[in-house]
Amino acid sequence: MNLLPGTQPDGAGDDYLVSRPHAWFAFAMTFALMLFDYIDRQVIVSLFPHLKLAWNLSDKQLGALVSVISIVVAAGGIPVALWADRFSRVKSIFVMAALWSVASISCMFVRNYGQMFAARALVGVGETGYGSVGGALIVSLFPKRLRATLLGAFLAAASIGSVLGVVLGGVIAAHWGWRAAFGVVGIPGLVLAFLYLLVPDYKTVALAPSAGHAPQTARTFTKQLLNVLGSSPAMWWTCLGAALQLIVVSTIWSWLPSYFVRYHDARPDQAAIHAAAIVLCGAAGSVVWGFVADRLAVRRPRHSLNMMAVLTVFTTLVLAAVFAGVVPARWETAAIALGGFLMTCTMAPAASVVFNVIHPGVRSTGAAVLSLFQNLFGLAVGPFVAGVLSDACGLKGALAIMPAFGLLAMVCFLFARRTYEAEVAAMSTGVQLDAGSAPAGANTALSA
Repeated sequence: MNLLPGTQPDGAGDDYLVSRPHAWFAFAMTFALMLFDYIDRQVIVSLFPHLKLAWNLSDKQLGALVSVISIVVAAGGIPVALWADRFSRVKSIFVMAALWSVASISCMFVRNYGQMFAARALVGVGETGYGSVGGALIVSLFPKRLRATLLGAFLAAASIGSVLGVVLGGVIAAHWGWRAAFGVVGIPGLVLAFLYLLVPDYKTVALAPSAGHAPQTARTFTKQLLNVLGSSPAMWWTCLGAALQLIVVSTIWSWLPSYFVRYHDARPDQAAIHAAAIVLCGAAGSVVWGFVADRLAVRRPRHSLNMMAVLTVFTTLVLAAVFAGVVPARWETAAIALGGFLMTCTMAPAASVVFNVIHPGVRSTGAAVLSLFQNLFGLAVGPFVAGVLSDACGLKGALAIMPAFGLLAMVCFLFARRTYEAEVAAMSTGVQLDAGSAPAGANTALSA
């Protein structure tokens, strides 16, 4: 690990863990890799019309090319984060970024749908655990007061990367063919992977004080880990709510270019640019809602969960109205942009909630639990289920139905807020709640 002299274990105070220049360099590099993570992940959605024509694919097959990455990320996220927490976050990120970049480049050379599906799965193998490990590194190097704001900026890289991936895919395919798009976006990530080895890491924090110098066994560590993860109802409800909202986000991000092609007679490159503008609104929303959550949480921690519950409902109403044809045609683009701005309301605040109630010694692992939910029950579900619905009732009908998942997300956030403040207080005083006991305030009414 690239530990700097004088660094202390995380959790000692609300200050920078390393010097400010080193901390901001780490943030810049982590942000840049998150950018290319999503460029490589989303470049394919603007290529859907080309792939559909080349291999006569159904919408279900096209959606699977996006969903497979999220499934693989979900399957491997926790093991990778455990390894990173115990050994090295920086080196694990280097390996991940190098692998997903090489896998993306390999998509240039596929000859059929099966090979493309396998190559996309390999991209997912590389991206496994990156968001959780990178997010844990950021929140550990910076003061707690900046946590949701920085996470909002970090996660905005996902939206910006999606924008660039969609735009670059459409433009490059129009000039040099769809295969060239994968090579153009894959090479910069490989360069950044090697530069990431210069980023400072932080010392791992023990889950519990060791007795003398006795080594910690795998059995003891596993027991402590399960106790830490099992003691937070707020974490589990937040993870589920964040996943349900990401079903809405991933559906819009994946199918908006095709929507403009089919219903507005746009060329694929034009549709990519129009869709990218909407996704960019989501990037702005991620930063704004992270900032708002930080400000609201100063007054009372549960206010960030209240904010997410309210905004998921507004997202559902706006997007369902647009694609159901309720909104007049002249206002359609503006309404979709508003929905894009609202729908990323959970990205930073949900991550901040999880980091606030998880032990610093397993912060990457706690983030990996969130990532597992977001990928397996969120990002993997949206593109595929929307594709199945599109084959059955048309793309416009599918896009009108999918935002309803936001209402389920709202319910989860209301459950999470019942125990959240008690868990934050317990973590602040170094007290771990027992897995089987309800924290103080657990029976607080939802209307409190």
